[in-house]
Amino acid sequence: MRRSMLFLPGNNPNMLINAACLGADAVIFDLEDAVAPAEKDAARILVRNALRSMDFEGTETVVRINSVDTPYWQEDLRQVLPERPNVILLPKASTPSDVLLVDAFLSDMERELGVEEGTFLLMPLIETALGVENAYLIASSAPRICALFLGAEDLTADLCCTRTKEGREIEYARARLVVAARAAGKDVYDTPFTDVSDDEGIVTDANLARALGFTGKASISPRHVDAINAAFSPTEREIRYALEVLEAINRAKSEGKGAVSLHGKMIDAPIVARAERTLAAAESLGLIGRKV
Repeated sequence: MRRSMLFLPGNNPNMLINAACLGADAVIFDLEDAVAPAEKDAARILVRNALRSMDFEGTETVVRINSVDTPYWQEDLRQVLPERPNVILLPKASTPSDVLLVDAFLSDMERELGVEEGTFLLMPLIETALGVENAYLIASSAPRICALFLGAEDLTADLCCTRTKEGREIEYARARLVVAARAAGKDVYDTPFTDVSDDEGIVTDANLARALGFTGKASISPRHVDAINAAFSPTEREIRYALEVLEAINRAKSEGKGAVSLHGKMIDAPIVARAERTLAAAESLGLIGRKV
């Protein structure tokens, strides 16, 4: 279960070494914004070697390559793909053609490496106004796409507005990405909360993201990981209610009843589906025992 994704600069060996110990469900090795042009080659080598030699102990590995309007992205992929990162994060994905260009390159690399088509998952990072408007087309443009990811810092610059902690300026973009991703059957991840010292702010922002329908949230600081994991984990109350829902449904079926209520509320298909998702998440996190 991917609740939290933590950005780590690809040119910082100390942070790369500690990637598996920081509590995030996924770590994002950043070859783009965190790395100056003069350090791109060195960062690729560091990330490649980290992927090759380190045991990430179940932590998912994501590599943010450079955008397709730069001369760096193909070499980024040539260096890291042989080491089998789980996901490639594509920044500044604004049109389906951006995605399809990288998708075709990934297919070529899969054939070259002798691995199955679709092995390398792709996550478009939506951080332009055009990308927001094209979100559904991007999400549905290639089978290897696993999720959409909102990048608010570049987006607000493109929108010519000020990025704030309250986030009113990205309300539309957040809602648009959630709807687009869910319509395409994909996961969707929220932008980082960038005030590293605001411990209350990250809790509020992460809970808002979950309430809006995001699958998880990114972070630029290990300090925010626990709050994000907590926000996107089922609570004891949610788990208890989900168990009650399924118990009520199963009892109604055994009694031949076509309708069932719980605590005075009718239980319909969407409520059952939500309960099943809650229990699946709880099982994957070890909060309840797995079904046998």
